[in-house]
Amino acid sequence: MSWQNLLANGSVNTHTTSRQEIENLRELVNRDLKDAEIDGLSDDRRFATAYNAVLQLSKMAIACSGYRVSSNKVGHHRTTFEAVKNAIGSVDVRNLSDYFETCRRKRNLIDYDATEVASETEANELVKKGREFQIIIEDWISDNYPAYK
Repeated sequence: MSWQNLLANGSVNTHTTSRQEIENLRELVNRDLKDAEIDGLSDDRRFATAYNAVLQLSKMAIACSGYRVSSNKVGHHRTTFEAVKNAIGSVDVRNLSDYFETCRRKRNLIDYDATEVASETEANELVKKGREFQIIIEDWISDNYPAYK
């Protein structure tokens, strides 16, 4: 869905970010990816924590692009993974965003409905893909928005 469509239906708003906002999100990402690698943490919590990191990485790209997802609308996580495709149109980002969308559904179960939802393999995979996504987002910011590097 295009930025114009997302704006028209109220899913996103225009937004002027700041270096501080991006740095705050970056700190959340670093904390969450580090925490998701803690031995002894449940696979569910590792998965949910890594999920939060990729959500924040998406928010970084969206903010740099001049938008913010409306968090008061139902489905704002889903919208975030759609909007990051507009911010960065690469095939890698589209594929990762689609993967993160499937993770969103599992994270909902973990946080609201059930336990022992994520396997060790799934948690490890999400952490790995989160690290890959972090490199892509940081490189993209460096190339396109060096003031936020």
